Amino acid sequence: MVCNSCQSDAPPTPDPRWRRMLWIALAINLAMFAGEIVAGIASGSRSLQADALDFLGDSANYAISLGVAGMALGWRSRAALLKGGTILAFGLYVLITTVLAALGRGVPQAETMGIVGVIALIANGSVALMLYRYRSGDANMRSVWICSRNDAIGNLAVLLAAAGVVGTGTAWPDLAVALIMAGLGVWGGLQIVSQARKELLEPVRRGLTVLPLVGRQR
Repeated sequence: MVCNSCQSDAPPTPDPRWRRMLWIALAINLAMFAGEIVAGIASGSRSLQADALDFLGDSANYAISLGVAGMALGWRSRAALLKGGTILAFGLYVLITTVLAALGRGVPQAETMGIVGVIALIANGSVALMLYRYRSGDANMRSVWICSRNDAIGNLAVLLAAAGVVGTGTAWPDLAVALIMAGLGVWGGLQIVSQARKELLEPVRRGLTVLPLVGRQR
């Protein structure tokens, strides 16, 4: 599931091992996003496409943690706004294509879903295991580990969808999982965009509040 708790405004950690692990996690998530979105489109699986959204969201979180955590709040908020907008747009794409697919009669390739789902589970499980030692660290460290753990749970849902497609001979298990995961992506993107907008507008609100007070004192 798309991670909403990964804090893009946390200060950079001095632990070089943490940064190295984030780089590894970023590389894994970017590779899995590229591979899974291609496999999802080729196989007609909406749940794989929705799962690719998870990898995209996590990649953005890792990149922000590595690239802008030490910058001014305004730049961190702008980066978060871009991240939230990207996740929201992709989530809407998955939702729309899932609804359109529900009107058709195609059945996704369960074999591809199962194979890619297992690979994704191994990838997220490896990242979660790699970050396990930081599960009791600060809020940023803990949230990143929770994200990876939750994504592994999402991969299990994709495997269950693949089994459901085989068992029923229909696309409904795949569509149901895709709708849930895409809905979570849209909700997460909206939350990120809302928080980033509040952070960007906060200095303006403060200025409007302080200036009238200064005028009255004169």
